[in-house]
Formats: sequence, C-alpha cells, structure tokens
Amino acid sequence: MFSFKGSLLLSFAILLVLSGIQISSAQVRPPVPRASQKATVAQTIGTSEVSITYSRPAVKGRTVYGDWPSDVKGEATLDNQNTRPANAPLVPWGHVWRAGANEATLFTVNDDVLINGQPLAAGKYSFHTIPGKDEWTIIFNKDDGQWGSFSYDAAKDALRVKTKPQWASDSEELLSYTFDQVGEKSATVTLSWEKARVPFTVEVKDVVGSTMNRLRAYVADGKADDWQRPLNAAMYAKSNKLNDDAAKWFDQANKAADTAIAAKPTFANYRAKSNVLFNAGRMQEALAATEKAVEVGKAEKADTAALEKRIADIKAGKN
Repeated sequence: MFSFKGSLLLSFAILLVLSGIQISSAQVRPPVPRASQKATVAQTIGTSEVSITYSRPAVKGRTVYGDWPSDVKGEATLDNQNTRPANAPLVPWGHVWRAGANEATLFTVNDDVLINGQPLAAGKYSFHTIPGKDEWTIIFNKDDGQWGSFSYDAAKDALRVKTKPQWASDSEELLSYTFDQVGEKSATVTLSWEKARVPFTVEVKDVVGSTMNRLRAYVADGKADDWQRPLNAAMYAKSNKLNDDAAKWFDQANKAADTAIAAKPTFANYRAKSNVLFNAGRMQEALAATEKAVEVGKAEKADTAALEKRIADIKAGKN
C-alpha cells in the first residue's frame, strides 16, 4: 500500500524521466529540408575505402572569398552568420572554415594513407581548411562530431598539409567534392566552390598489404568446403610474388576441395581440385586430379573438353 509521501516520490520520478525524454528528443534534429543539403562521395583505391560527407552551400550571388572587413587576429573561424557583417565574405582568407555547411565535413578512410605525401592513420576526421589566395591549409582533426568549425581545437589536429588553389573562369554554384585522376594506389580529391578548385592527393600507403589483410579475413570467414576463397586469395598472393602466403592458401583450397569431394564426389568438385593444383603449379598432382575429373565428368555426361586439353598440355610439358 502506497503512502501519500511514496506516491509523491513516484510522481516526481516519473516527471524526471519524462523530462529527460523531452530533453533527449529536443536534441534530435527534425527531418526537415535544409538550405544546404547533405551529400556523400566515396571512392575505392585498391581495396581501401575513402568517403567525404558534407553539406552543400550555394553561392546565391554572395561574395564567397575575400578579406574580412576588419582585422581579426589568429585563425579562429568567422563562420557565424549571425555575427557576419553585411559586406563580409562567406569564406574569409586566413581563418578556419568548415569546408561545407552545417556539421563539419567528415573525412573517413579505413586504411592508413598519405595526404599530399604526409601520413594519416585510418579513421574518421572532421575536415577543415584555412583558405588563402595563393595557398590553402587542409586540416584533418580528430574531433569528428563537431558542428561546423565553431568548437575546432588545433590541439586535436591529426594532420595539416598545404595545397595550391586553382582559379577557374566559370563559377560552381554548389560546393562539391570529387575524386579525380583515380589510379591503382591514389586519387586526387578536389573541393570546388565558386571559382576555387582546391586539390589534394590521397594515396594508399600499402595497397598489397591492405588487400592481403582483407583476404585473410575473407578466407577465414569461409566454410570448410569453400575452396574458392583460398584459391582467390592464393592467386592474388601468387601474382604479387608472396609465395609463402600463396602456398598456404593453395594447400587450404586443396583440402577444402577434398572436403567437398568427400561430401559429393561430383565432376564439379573434382574439377575444382584440378584447378587448385594446376594453378598451384603442382603438375603431377594436377594431372591425377584432372584425369579423375574427366572420368567422373564423362559418367555425368559433362563437357570435359577443357580438362582433356589440360591433360594433354601437362603431358606435353606446356603448362
């Protein structure tokens, strides 16, 4: 049986809970359109994923770049539109800029990279710039959850690099990021807004190493009779002269093919064993496996022509 005092305490506790819910809900941004819409651009370099999430302000006839009307010491951001003088540029020279709108631009990479030749560890970073007429500073900051550059703290910078802006004759109305000149191990990221084109390079430090790490996880996730995963990994290792890794994966693929044959002695599974051993360069074993595959294939009325040619080539030393 509740006392009057106990009832009051319970009511007060419920009120606190409800108040907390209201406060928490007030922090969730309502799903309404923004003036500067969010966008994400992503690029795979080798097997590494790089993405940039940002909001896209429009020029709307405003002055984008230029000198601040009065002298302001230091790099502190001048992004606050509520205190911006009427004749001030949106992006003043020499001050930290969020390089977008709304939340700070987010740069994410899942492997260690080089930015303009300087190392940046895998992770998530808020992305800021310090614009200049002839030189920009590109900033990767460890505080990846901030709003704009208002709480930017240089002590949390992971990396700063310099780059030269390019000035175009045509104007880009909406801010954008693009991946250009994408190669086997690098790409150029270009920030474009109004007439500024600001490039920087992203280079994967070790494409083969990062790919091998992913292949190890890829193979480990396979089943005991899955010969394809270790074979795929072995072929990549072989093509990059990583012979010890290739040999280990070829052995694993061969054992997986044997497991598949033990469960279902079919032409497809014997052919798999033939393929594994042939690609591993183990020709005498491959010959025996291929002859067995042809035998089973003919019993199944399968097309064995390719394997019969393999047998002939192995015997003729054409492998």
